[in-house]
Amino acid sequence: MTLQFHSPPLPHSHSSTTFHYLLPTLLFSLLFLLYLSHTPLSPSSPSLDPFLFPHLSRPHTHRLLFLSHRRPSLPSPPPPPSLAYFISGSKGDSARILRLLFAVYHPRNHYLIHLDLGAAQSEREEMARVVMGVGVFRAAQNVNVLGKADFSYDQGASAISAVLHGASVLLRLSERWDWFVNLSPAHYPLVTQDDLLHILSYLPKDLNFINHTSYIGWRESRKLKPIIVDPGLYLSEINAMFYATQKRDLPDAYQLFTGSAAGIVSRKLLEFCIFGIENFPRTLLMYLSNSPSAQSVYFPTLICNSKQFRKTIINHNLQHSALDDRQEPRPLNSSDLDDLFNTGAAFASPFLPDDPVLDIIDQKVLGRDPGKPTPGGWCLGESEDDICTEWGDAEVLRPGPGAKKLERSMVQLLADGLYKTHQCMVE
Repeated sequence: MTLQFHSPPLPHSHSSTTFHYLLPTLLFSLLFLLYLSHTPLSPSSPSLDPFLFPHLSRPHTHRLLFLSHRRPSLPSPPPPPSLAYFISGSKGDSARILRLLFAVYHPRNHYLIHLDLGAAQSEREEMARVVMGVGVFRAAQNVNVLGKADFSYDQGASAISAVLHGASVLLRLSERWDWFVNLSPAHYPLVTQDDLLHILSYLPKDLNFINHTSYIGWRESRKLKPIIVDPGLYLSEINAMFYATQKRDLPDAYQLFTGSAAGIVSRKLLEFCIFGIENFPRTLLMYLSNSPSAQSVYFPTLICNSKQFRKTIINHNLQHSALDDRQEPRPLNSSDLDDLFNTGAAFASPFLPDDPVLDIIDQKVLGRDPGKPTPGGWCLGESEDDICTEWGDAEVLRPGPGAKKLERSMVQLLADGLYKTHQCMVE
C-alpha cells in the first residue's frame, strides 16, 4: 500500500485507502466550481475483494441471518442500500473518530474522514496510516481521508461548506451509495449497521430525515438577523468570528426553516445541491454565508422550498438527544441508558470523550470489542474474539434487536401517512 496524493478533479483513486489533497474550500469559489460540474465524475471500478462483493458478478438481493429461521414462504428482502458517512473533527479528535468509524463500519458503506485545519497535518497523515493498516478497510476500499482540510466553525457558513465539500468528494468516489450521514466525534450509533441497512432497504431512497420547523421565535434576533464574517471561508488560520453591528431583514422570496444540523439525506438531494442546474441552492448558500445559523437552516430551508423534495422530508433525524434547562443538547451519560436502549433512534449525541456509557453501548448493543469493527453478517471468523478477521458476502445482513426498535420508530413516523401532516408546516 502507498499513499496517493492528488487534487481535484481526479474522480477516484486505485488505492484501497485514498489520501486526498484537496484545495481549501472557500464558499463562493466552491459554488463556482460545483456550478460548472453539472455531471458527477464516474470513478472506474477498482478490484474489490470478491469474498465481500460476490454480487458484482451475479444478480443480488440481500440475505438475512436471524436467530430463528425464516419461513420459506416469505419473499426475498430487497437489496440493502449503501450509506456515505462524512465524519468530521478537529485537533485531538483522531481517537474518537477512529472509535466511531469502527462502530459504524460496514463494507457496503463509504466513509470520508475530515480533520479540519485545527488539527496538524501530521494527525491527518497518522489517521491515513492507521486506516490503511486495517485489513477489511483495504479489502473493501471504502475508507478515505481528506489530506488537505477545511476550517469548520460551529457558527457560520464554513460548517455547511465543509459538509458540501465532503459530500461532493463522496459523490465522485462512488456511484453506489444512497444516503449521506454527517457525524461528529460526539456522535455514536445505537444500532448496528446491519440493523440500519436492513430497515432502510424497505424505504424509498429519496426520503430525507431532518428535524425542521418554520417557527423561528427567539432565533430571529439571535440567529438569523445578525451579520457575521466567518473566517473559515477565507483565512487559513483560526481567528475570532466577527459580528457586525448591523442587522438584516429576513428573506421574502422563500420561507426560512430551522432544524437539525445533522441527519440522513438522500443522494438525490445532494446531487441537486451540488450538480443541479437550479439556482436556489446557491442563492440560499449566499444568504447564509453571513449567518450564525447556517448549518441548522440550510437543509430544512432547501428541502421545504423545493417542489421536488418537500414531500420527501421526514420530521425526525433518527438521532437521540437530551436537552438541558436552556433547551440545548446536554452530554449523555450512564443515567440516560434506559432512554438510549429504548429510543429507537439510529444515533445519539453528544457524548463526552471516552464516557463509560460508550463501553456499555459497545458491549450490549453493538457487540463490539475495542479497536474492532461492529460484527455483522459479513464476519465469518470462527473465533468470537476475532470474528471479523475473515469475511464473506457484504450483502448478508444479521439484524438484531436494534432492527426491531428502529422498525417500530419507522412505523410510528410513517404510519397512515401522518408524517405528511408534519412536512414543512408554516406556523
